[in-house]
Amino acid sequence: MSAIAGVEFDHLFKLLLIGDSGVGKSSLLLRFTTNTFDDLSPTIGVDFKLKMLNLNGKRLKLTIWDTAGQERFRTLTSSYYRGAQGIILTYDVTRRDTFTNLADVWLKEVERYSTNPDCVKMLVGNKIDKEEERVVTKQDAIAFARQYGCLFIECSAKSSVGVQQCFEELVRKILETPSLVLDTAPAGTVRPGADQSVDVASGCRC
Repeated sequence: MSAIAGVEFDHLFKLLLIGDSGVGKSSLLLRFTTNTFDDLSPTIGVDFKLKMLNLNGKRLKLTIWDTAGQERFRTLTSSYYRGAQGIILTYDVTRRDTFTNLADVWLKEVERYSTNPDCVKMLVGNKIDKEEERVVTKQDAIAFARQYGCLFIECSAKSSVGVQQCFEELVRKILETPSLVLDTAPAGTVRPGADQSVDVASGCRC
């Protein structure tokens, strides 16, 4: 077990939130790290928060990077893909363009800048508290997740539904990927590979 600033941990993981401006990336991060909600102003450049998480008998330190969605900031964020073990692709279920841009824009950035070929991707549909305004169906998202090899979940930063599960499922899959934990812990703590089965319909793993 290693320690940073006096806090012991078994693994240190870097997670990245990406997606269009206004989809709720900062609100998801705030909900997960402080269990509060606020309609936040758009992120300028990059922000990040730390979160300790106990999962699968491990004490994990997460550095979660919140990137700006606006195109004018995109060149500032490319370097932040480096070393990320998990990437959260976020869209707003009430805005179709934020969903289509994941394939048209954001996955291309992941391919261009990610340095971990086994990096775990999580597709997250936010704002399900606005169900009456939904334009992106769960079936559309499941098909996307299958096509691009993502985990998938829908959630609401406002009501907190699914937020904790989103991050826990992502981190759990990282722990099950030996190449991603290799350089994040003291020698001898790499966990053997686990079942890679697909079960998108569950709403979590795929």
